[in-house]
Amino acid sequence: MGVMKVFSGSEVMAMALKARIEDAGVATIIKNNTQSARVAGFGTLGTAVEVFIDESDFGKAHKAIEDFRMSI
Repeated sequence: MGVMKVFSGSEVMAMALKARIEDAGVATIIKNNTQSARVAGFGTLGTAVEVFIDESDFGKAHKAIEDFRMSI
């Protein structure tokens, strides 16, 4: 199976969601476009950090994701 994006936003918010998902026992992948752009010499706007999980883990992570969305 593949990976699915569950969040796109600021780095602070992405790290908070990452912690909640990993507390639920699901591994995450973070794609930080801000750092990538900075290293390349460019700037970014808007939602530059994305959180991904494996599609097969969505059932385990769903509650953590929904609780996070309701808290923001």
